Amino acid sequence: MGFRKDFLWGGATAANQCEGGYKEGKRGLSNVDVQPFGKDRFPVGMGKMKMFECDENHYYPSHEAIDMYNHYKEDIALFAEMGFKCYRLSIAWTRIFPTGEETTPNEEGLKFYDDLFDECLKYGIEPLVTICHFDVPMNLVEKYGAWRSRKLVDLYVRYCEAIFTRFKDKVKYWLTFNEINMILHLPFVGAGLYFEEGDNEEEVKYQAAHHQLVASALATKLAHEINPKFKIGCMLAAGNTYANTCAPEDVFKSIQKDRENYFFIDVQSRGYYPAYALKELERKGISLKMKKEDEEILRENTVDFISFSYYSSRLTSADPEISATTEGNVFATLKNPYLKASEWGWQIDPLGLRITMNSLYDRYQKPLFIVENGLGAVDIPDEHGEINDDYRIEYLRQHIKAMKDAVELDGVDLWGYTSWGCIDLISASTGEMKKRYGYIYVDKNNDGSGTLKRSKKKSFNWYKKVIATNGEDLA
Repeated sequence: MGFRKDFLWGGATAANQCEGGYKEGKRGLSNVDVQPFGKDRFPVGMGKMKMFECDENHYYPSHEAIDMYNHYKEDIALFAEMGFKCYRLSIAWTRIFPTGEETTPNEEGLKFYDDLFDECLKYGIEPLVTICHFDVPMNLVEKYGAWRSRKLVDLYVRYCEAIFTRFKDKVKYWLTFNEINMILHLPFVGAGLYFEEGDNEEEVKYQAAHHQLVASALATKLAHEINPKFKIGCMLAAGNTYANTCAPEDVFKSIQKDRENYFFIDVQSRGYYPAYALKELERKGISLKMKKEDEEILRENTVDFISFSYYSSRLTSADPEISATTEGNVFATLKNPYLKASEWGWQIDPLGLRITMNSLYDRYQKPLFIVENGLGAVDIPDEHGEINDDYRIEYLRQHIKAMKDAVELDGVDLWGYTSWGCIDLISASTGEMKKRYGYIYVDKNNDGSGTLKRSKKKSFNWYKKVIATNGEDLA
């Protein structure tokens, strides 16, 4: 049976991790631009926003990144050579509305994405666009406290209207927010949230999440009005949570941990706050400010498909004595003794992808789209300048096999697969370049040095073969 004939194979990037062009084309400053390399990337208690200003004495990886802003034709040609059917990218909000408050979109920003989409379509590559991939205009962070303010709902919808209208004949697939559940785990990087002394941080995060959920529903409504053929998806940082033992307490703890993340998708897919979430907010003493019309907005404008990232499963225990956690993972999780780990401590669990796919499909009964999956590793060119990344090929082979089993054996409806970092880019969590995911090597180092020259890794031709055979040849 295999994958569907129109399966969307491809790769994924984010504007703030690859685009660069920090001040080109009238682009404005966003939250992801103000994190210097080697510094704390998750600030709290920042007080007034002086600490968010860029300092010429520090290096900011996102300012140039891999300079896709000036290399996109070369990069898309390489994607086409691999046979991409789909390219997931994000639009930088501050390219379209530099401060977030303009009434007229920035034509230079719109023109850049017009040209980029045209380049994709020239090769028959379907763009899959993330509307907000963590970035928030810094003006909105400073002026309103980012998503803690209801004001951002209207500004986000204005931004959506500009890009939906401009690109209505070039883009079919849209994601409203990248890894929307990350607002609970990386509030500043994920949503521009910072906290002042005395803030109820949990309440701030859930209020901001409510604003994003309403904004997502309004964007979905608007998208379907502008072009009924649009397909709008939500996006979850996924990975099932296993119970450490068969003790009922451990099993229930794993259910609770999964619910923390399912909560967002429950609302976006089903159209209402689930009972467990309402009870949890009640226990925490959190009272969300909602408008009368919010319930109807959420109910009437659910997403068309569920997209998600998958890098690893998670493990939890109700026993407070068990505390050894993995390294490098945004989600605090116990070490699973049955799994190996990457150089950054992410545990590798291909079967966990199949488990996660089944959980999501059983829960929502909507098409799935895997929009991030990959292995971050240190890739070192040999004496001939070649990179034989067999470790990456093996990681991807096992995950694609598990993905195929979920489709063939379990009947999961899967639209596509865009592996993360199809070209090397900077890490969102650490700002590193040496943590590489791509099939394409970019000569750029952690300190910003390098020629930016692109070259193919061994995995390039392997993935080309996978796509050409629609996932049948994984050897």
